[in-house]
Amino acid sequence: MSAEKRSKSAFSSAREAVLSARRHIDSAQCRSASYQLAFQDPDFLLRDELRPVRLQLELLKPELILQEQHIESTVVVYGSARITDPETAETRLVSALAGYNSNKDDPLATKQVESARRTLENSRYYDEARKLGHLISSNTGKDQLVVVTGGGPGIMEAANRGAHEAGMPSIGMNIVLPHEQAPNSYITPDLNFQFHYFAVRKMHLLMRAKSLVAFPGGFGTLDELFETLTLIQTQKVQPIPVLLFGQAFWKRIINFDALVEEGTISNKDLDLFEYVETAEEAWGKISESVGLL
Repeated sequence: MSAEKRSKSAFSSAREAVLSARRHIDSAQCRSASYQLAFQDPDFLLRDELRPVRLQLELLKPELILQEQHIESTVVVYGSARITDPETAETRLVSALAGYNSNKDDPLATKQVESARRTLENSRYYDEARKLGHLISSNTGKDQLVVVTGGGPGIMEAANRGAHEAGMPSIGMNIVLPHEQAPNSYITPDLNFQFHYFAVRKMHLLMRAKSLVAFPGGFGTLDELFETLTLIQTQKVQPIPVLLFGQAFWKRIINFDALVEEGTISNKDLDLFEYVETAEEAWGKISESVGLL
């Protein structure tokens, strides 16, 4: 509702009610929790019975802010929070090798070296996600594409970082977790959101998506990927390009052909996604799909 329409309303605004309520705090009655305005009472809003209201608020807040920022088209980048940049991965390998060289009979030290080597190998995905974030954000089409990630470290950080280095805004949609996930430092501050409900967060990640790129990841990435594929398969959302980054990884982790052989998906469902190997290849498919090529 515009400011002009609000000013013509017959009802006073909630903001005016808050200011008025602050004048009446001298008595025990006014200090009672029951007297607080419902929308200003945190304990009331956090009751189990208020879950539907919290779901609605969590849906509305990012929606209104993104509308005000005129963000209509995004590219979603999913991927592991545990994949690090090459410099960090190299440092970890050096440290693991030092531990191994001081005690070569320790099986744990051997495993740590193997893990550090795999981490260094996978760090190439960080570089590719960073390049892709830059490519997406540097497009000059009339419908500006904005990078959106889950807001955390790893691949998410890399994509937001690429957008930041291109001098363009990017979105982070963080989730409250038992082990705190801090937003990465490359998200545009005014486009940094925090969610309690996974379902609402995933909905917002897809609401404006013109394409989705899934880098190697774990449970969270798989959850987000398969929810998107399911929504497209069941025609709950319009088809968008779903790009799986790193064919070797995805074919090792998921045997899509076996699902076809078992009859649990159809052969045409394999057309719902494509494999890509480089940021340039991914950007080519994205830009073609939105008419930039």
